[in-house]
Amino acid sequence: MATKKNKLSATEQQSLLKILKARFDKNMNRHKGLDWDKIQDRLEKAPQKCWSLQQMEITGGEPDVVGQDNKNGALLFFDCSPESPAKRRSFCYDREALNARKENKPANSAMDMANEMGVEMLTEEQYRQLQELGEFDLKTSSWLKTPDTIRKLDGSIFGDRRYNRVFVYHNGAQSYYAARGFRAALVV
Repeated sequence: MATKKNKLSATEQQSLLKILKARFDKNMNRHKGLDWDKIQDRLEKAPQKCWSLQQMEITGGEPDVVGQDNKNGALLFFDCSPESPAKRRSFCYDREALNARKENKPANSAMDMANEMGVEMLTEEQYRQLQELGEFDLKTSSWLKTPDTIRKLDGSIFGDRRYNRVFVYHNGAQSYYAARGFRAALVV
């Protein structure tokens, strides 16, 4: 989980905000009715969240705001890279799966890395919401936050888009593939 020391310098934060604004302006269909100045104001007041957004960015996620809670104003960011983030691939699902592997262990697990970044993995519902905003994971797939009922049976779920349709599949949590990463969500 992100800690208080995980904070961007003023220069890093301004650089991140420029990237996020350019992406916001380029993809207005993802956040109709939202105002960038209000988003920037909220981000400037949340340095730890900016650090997590920076982690999403540097690992290839291309985070963008995809919604806002009408009650409390919280912003919802998703990874919006066309394919599963490149620097978050080849991981098994979680620490339990990683520890259970006897050989050929991956470098990390998706859940551990998400925790280190201070983000959550997309749920199946969030993944389907993302796919309504564009076409994602045409060549890759993304681990999804797996319900406990499936995980207790050593399974996990992932999604992708093939044949103009979004699919959610199952796999053993210990498996990992070069084309499978994970997508993150962050509430600010």
